[in-house]
Formats: sequence, structure tokens, C-alpha cells
Amino acid sequence: MIGSVDTAFLRAEGMVKDYPGARALDGVDFGLRAGEVHALVGENGAGKSTLMRLLGGIIRPTEGQMFLDGAPYAPLSRPAAERLGIRFVMQELNLFPTLSVAENIYLDALPSRFGFVRRAALDAAARGAMETVGLTDIDPRTPVGTLGVGEQQMVEIARGLAGTCRVLILDEPTASLTDREAELLFKKIARLRREGIAVVYISHRMEEILRLADRVTILRDGQLVSTHAASELTVDEIVRRMVGRDIGDADTVSTAQPGPPLLRVQNLCLGARVRDVSFSVQPGEILGFAGLMGSGRTETMRAVFGADQPESGNVYLGGSELPARIRGPRDAVRLGVALLTEDRKGQGLLLPRSIRDNVTLADLRSFSGPVGWIRRRAENTVTRRWVERLAVHCAGIDQAAGELSGGNQQKVVLARWLHRDCRVIIFDEPTRGIDVGAKFELYKLMRELAATGKALVVVSSDLKELLGLCDRIAVMSAGRMAEVFTRGDWTEDRIMAAALSGHLGETAAG
Repeated sequence: MIGSVDTAFLRAEGMVKDYPGARALDGVDFGLRAGEVHALVGENGAGKSTLMRLLGGIIRPTEGQMFLDGAPYAPLSRPAAERLGIRFVMQELNLFPTLSVAENIYLDALPSRFGFVRRAALDAAARGAMETVGLTDIDPRTPVGTLGVGEQQMVEIARGLAGTCRVLILDEPTASLTDREAELLFKKIARLRREGIAVVYISHRMEEILRLADRVTILRDGQLVSTHAASELTVDEIVRRMVGRDIGDADTVSTAQPGPPLLRVQNLCLGARVRDVSFSVQPGEILGFAGLMGSGRTETMRAVFGADQPESGNVYLGGSELPARIRGPRDAVRLGVALLTEDRKGQGLLLPRSIRDNVTLADLRSFSGPVGWIRRRAENTVTRRWVERLAVHCAGIDQAAGELSGGNQQKVVLARWLHRDCRVIIFDEPTRGIDVGAKFELYKLMRELAATGKALVVVSSDLKELLGLCDRIAVMSAGRMAEVFTRGDWTEDRIMAAALSGHLGETAAG
């Protein structure tokens, strides 16, 4: 083990951060050297994001002190930290959906003359910033709210890279990115390192940690476990230190059952993003959906769930030969279909409300008394059971969902649909922002759900996740179903070729 603060130009000593009923950080030391990639790992709730929010001026410590170039460093706000070159790309998106891509990237430094924004200069600067992260096909004047979550993540990263930077903090930067977008980011990180810029890299993807990092700091339960040179560590060693136990492999034995499918989608169309898509899922089956960013996977799931109304096509449930009448999410839930949205912050949770309110939201009728009053004791019992089963790190079930870490927020959304006991469960990027220990538990839980006869659909940008979990993998490209692979027939190369097929066809046609 090596010291974490020796020769550091930015260091934190004895950092403590208390919240009502919980201590998020407990005496943590952390140091950062110029031109290094320093990975920060730990389970959800370990204190990683809290420590970085302190460095980025977003929150202030309860105890402890920080130094920058040997001088006391105590930023009172995020802009104050950014003026000193400390830039933070947060895990949860922090964009203004009604503003353009260009305006979001340069919000604090809009080029202006006589009080008017110079649009041409803004667009030119934004195009340069967007090019560094591969957003070359998007107009800088496009409203951010019209982009997918993965594209918004790239805008967030472009904004972090756009200004003067001495330290770049990246919190789960590849969680919503495909392999191609992630590779562009990795090349940019290598360039930053050569330029002497320090990068703090928070990720639950161990292969990325060992590929990119010079040093690795491990946190557990708000405390520092150790700091090591990345070359001294293996994935198993990191995981053991993170969770304090060994983690096995998820069971990959198929539990798919013969007979009529629980979900059958036929010729679904929704603009250019969903074009004549058909698929089915058997009871006990896990069907994965792979594809590049913008391939139409999320749009397809939203149309199935009724969140967006398809222009044509039908959805059949439970072996019925009659199409289900799904006019909105309420109908879908009533018919036994659940959707864990990829954007838990914007679409999956009521952030100011308690964990209890979020868990019981989809089944309030079962908690209503004779005159409509909510039976709070029953709500409490059910919520505590799911919090315990999913190991949600929280101060209590009355804690606001918005105060939880990203992974624990995802667990709360999952608890809602598990309590509702839907027959068909659609997971859109289910492990985004979830640590390796929680991922294993989630995979195990998915297999258990499938074993009870439920039909699971899993959309994921993590191809290895799909390969390890699914019975079949459907690949979408340019809004169409490109190919469906069964276990034993797929390879990563074949899946990637299918994901690119629609784009190659369009290029040839053009």
C-alpha cells in the first residue's frame, strides 16, 4: 500500500461529512498528483461521491481540511472550485433540458457582445467541444431535453472538458455510453494525463479501473480502506476490499418455459427511432437488447409501456391473441407490465419524497383504508422489507430519495416494481451507477424472478452484462431489429456487426 497524500498538489485530510442520522465520510484522507488518473472505488454509499462533492465545492465538510498547492482550499460553491480549475462531471445529469447543447456546455461563459450572445461563436466553440466526445452528428442548437440519456451524458462530459481544468472529476462517466463512445472518452483521458491534468475516475467497472488508473483508493462505509498503485491490484482484490467478502458468479442456467409468450410485440412503429420492431419473451426468459446509442432500444420500451404512443403495431400479453389496450403507463401497470426507466432521476423517482412513498407509489390502493386513508403502518412494513432485501443504504425509510446515492436510488425504483409483482419487467440500463457487489445481487435477483415465471427484458449498453445474464440477445440498429441471438450462437463480434448493420446500410445508400 502507498500513501494517498504524499507529493499531492490537491489533498484532503481527515474529511468528515455528517447528514441527519448518518455519517457519509469518517476521517478520510485523499491526495491527487498532477498528470495522474486516480480511481476511487467502493460500494454505493461508501462515500465516493460525497468526497468528490467536497472537492468540487458542492457541499462543505463537517470536519477536516483541504489544500491546493499547499494553501488552504475551501470553495464555497461549485463555480468557485471551477475558477480554480477543479471541474466535476457528476453521475446524475445536471443539464437544462430547454436550453441548447451549446448553451449547456458554455452556460457560465457564453460569448457575448453588448449583452447579446454571439450565436455563431457559441456554436463554433460548442462544435469543437462536442467533437472531443464524439457528438459530431448533433446540431449545437438542439435542445438537450430531446436527446437520449447517453447523449446527454456526453454533453455533460463535454461541458466538463470545455473550460480551464487542473482536476477533472468523472463520476461513472461511461454508465450510459456504448463501447465506441467510451473509447473516445478514454483517448481524451490519456491526452489530459499527458497535459499534466489530474483525473479522478469513479467507476464500478473494474476493467476500466485497471486499464486507466495509476492509483486506486478504496472506500467502505465512509472510511478509507487503502490506496494502492493500480499495478498492485487485481479485480478480485479490489472487490474483496470494497465489499469485505468474496463474490461468486451469477447463475446463468436458463429458466425459460415453453408455451405462449408472456409478451409479444408485433410490427411496432414510432417515427424513425422504432421501425417495424417485433419480438417476444417467454415466461422465465431474460431477453437482452443491445445496440448503439440512438438505436431505438429505449424508445421501443417506452412504446411497449405506453409512455409514448406508437403509430402502429400491437402488444400482446399473457398468450392472448387480442392486442392489449395500453394507452398509457397506468394501463401497462394494471396489465402487469413494469418499466425501470434509464433516467431514474427525471422519470423514475419523486426525489423530494421519502423512500416509503416511492416504493409504494405504484400500489397505493392496497394500502388504502375503508375511507381512503393510507395505512402507514402497512406501508412501513413493506418498505422496510424491501430496503432490507435489496440492501438499500439509507438513514431510514423516511429519508428523501433525492438524498440517496445513484445506485441506492435505482434499488428503490426496483423495490417499487418488485412489490407490485408485475409479470413482465422491463429493465432499461438497470445497473447504471450500481457497484459491483450490488450488480451481482441484482443479477441473482433477476434470475430468481425469471425462475418464478416472470418475463424479463433487459436493455443495457454493457455487452458483457448481457452476455452473462441473458438467454437471448436482440440487437437493434437504426430503429430496426437487426438480429436475435441465442446463448451459444453469439459472439461479441457478431453482436457488434449487427449493431452497426443499419448504419452501414444507410451509408451505402447515401
